[in-house]
This record gives sequence, structure tokens and C-alpha cells, in this order.
Amino acid sequence: MIKDFSFYAPTRVVFGRQSEEQLPQLVKANGGNKVLVHYGGGSARRSGLLDKVFAMLTEAGISFVELGGVVPNPLLSKVEEGIALCRREQVDFILAVGGGSVIDSAKAIGYGVGYEGQVWDFWEGKAVPQSCLPVGVMLTIPAAGSEMSSSCVITKDEGLLKRGINSDLCRCKFCIMNPERTFTLPAYQTAAGATDIMMHTMERYFSKYEDMTLTDALAEALLRTVKDCAVEVLKHPEDYRNRAQIMWAGSLAHNDLTECGTEKDFATHRLEHELSALFGVTHGAGLSALWGSWARYVMDRHLNRFVQFAVNVMGVANDFSHPRETALRGIEAMEQFYRQIGMPTSMHELLGRDVTDDEIAQMVDKCSRGGTITLGAMEVIAKEDMKAIYEMAR
Repeated sequence: MIKDFSFYAPTRVVFGRQSEEQLPQLVKANGGNKVLVHYGGGSARRSGLLDKVFAMLTEAGISFVELGGVVPNPLLSKVEEGIALCRREQVDFILAVGGGSVIDSAKAIGYGVGYEGQVWDFWEGKAVPQSCLPVGVMLTIPAAGSEMSSSCVITKDEGLLKRGINSDLCRCKFCIMNPERTFTLPAYQTAAGATDIMMHTMERYFSKYEDMTLTDALAEALLRTVKDCAVEVLKHPEDYRNRAQIMWAGSLAHNDLTECGTEKDFATHRLEHELSALFGVTHGAGLSALWGSWARYVMDRHLNRFVQFAVNVMGVANDFSHPRETALRGIEAMEQFYRQIGMPTSMHELLGRDVTDDEIAQMVDKCSRGGTITLGAMEVIAKEDMKAIYEMAR
């Protein structure tokens, strides 16, 4: 069975070593006269990238204001600060310089500028975005794929509620990608990014719709490529060829291309949101800590899919007489890859300690919203299932 689909990917990608030089004309082409330059910590400034951005905008006669300080798992408080700044300065374009956290913060600011209520209303389901300031990206961390997605994930400071919404209104107008900007990424961040990229594709690949062989083939190629390239760039951080593969894969993994004709599940992502919200851990590392437990929990009802993954992605020999063993070896091979690149395969490995019963109860309650919602599509999981998966992942 193939699911009907609509594919929309309007973001202009400018890729390569000299791609940054096109920033001013891209901003002007998208109506930018007063720009908010939004970024995270000090790395963008220390690398000289921010100074280059400011110089290019100034030379092109484009006015700008800046707002830094975005943290991983971007906070609502920073979004609200950005909304106030944009209104006060009459900003008409937002440039995100960084990775997924900065991009999502920029999108959330874009949503809030023209909205009279509290911007968190969108994540609470009390309102639906009707407008968004145009957003452009200068990507420095390939991981989240937000530069080409309709997704925006924000954490509310009070209560550490991490929520995501989707709307085509926030799709970025352009994304500038220079793989050289990823050479100095720490090994852990590189590995966590590769994990997130792969998971964006796996969350679509593990689907009850199994007849879209072209989409499957694209997904499998992407997964194999990132897996191989991640190992290489951890050995050779300035390997342009492999850095470029990972950077481009990050965008393709989350622009819905690998969802055409299938249906995304995203249960592991939703489970991880509560983990990273509660403990402040890196998103990709949280995903690797949980995925094996989710996979084992749902595997027996979807053996064909897990066998296909084991054989076509992980290179496991197909034992036709024992499909369950083949599927299990595929999961084990994925976990071995995580260990090879320094990613955890349990919450204990992630946190360096045992997770308490109370912490699991908190995550389950938030993830299920008090037992009022379910997760997943290939396998729908309710509150008790969420608890079981967290328990398996201890």
C-alpha cells in the first residue's frame, strides 16, 4: 500500500565553499531591509563568521540588529525576547546563524511577531499560526534538518515542556551551507548530529506503508551514507567530502522527501523530547539512548520492516528461516554503530547514573499529556507503552 502524498520543499539551497558570499543578495531577494541576526553561543563569533555576516550586510546597505544566547533545546524566554526586539526595531527578516536550535528559535520568533496573543499558544494547540516573518539560514551544524523542514520545537522554561509544531509558513526562504564551517565541530556534536539525521529518516522509514520502494531506496542510501561518513569525519574532521555528504543528508532527511508515500512515526523523537527537556541532554544522544528499546518493543509486530532495515541498511545477512533473529541483529548492529561513534544506548550511559522511578513517571506524564494522547503511526503507543519503553531504556 502506498499513501497519497503532497511534497513541498520551497527552500533555496546554496551549497559549497563560497556559498556565504551570496548572503546579501539572498536577503534582498526575500524582502529583507531590517534583519535580526539570531545565533547561539560564542562559537559563531569566535570563528569569525558573525563578523563576516555583519560586514557583508553592512556593505550591502542592509540594516540589522542581533540577538545571541540561544541554547540547545531553545527556550521560550529567548523567543519572547526576540519577538519584543523585532517589534521594537521593525524587523522584516530573520537570519539564523547556527544549527537547529537557532533555526527553531528564529521560526518561533517569526510566528510571534504578528500574533497578538502569547506565542506559546501555538504549542498548546490554542491557536494556529497565520503568519511568519521570512527566515533565512546560514547553517553551521548539520543535525536537526530544520533548515528545510516545516517543524519548530521549543521548550517552555516553566515546567520544562518541550513541544513541536509544524506549518509550511515557517519554511526557510534559503539556506547557505558551507561544509567547511563544520570542520571544527566537536566529535560528540558531530556524532549526535549524525544520529539525529539518521533518526529523521528512520522515523519515516519504519512505516506501515511498505510498497513505496523508491522512497525506501532513497532512505536506505541516505542512512548508509551518513553511517559511513560519520565514522570517517570522526577520524578526519576536515574531510570536506564526507562533511559535505552529512550536511546535505541533514536537509534531505527532514524535508519530507523520505516520507513520500509512507507515514512518519516519530514516537522515538517524542519520547526523547521529554528526556532532553528534563535533563538538558543533547538531542541526538537522547535518541540513540532510546531507539533500541523502542525498536525491540514494537519489532515483533513489524518483522518485515525490521528485517529489511537489517539487511539493506546495516548489512546483516538475511536468515530467511529465522526472520526475528535477523531483525534483532539489525537492531544490535545499529546500537554497535552508536557505540562506535560514541553515542549512548541507554539512559544510564547517557546520564552516568540510574534514572529514578519518579523521573520516568514525570517523562511519561508529560509525553502522554496526562494519558490524553498517544504517539506513533506504525505502532501506536499509549501511556503504559511509553512507560515500558522508558523502563527498557534504563
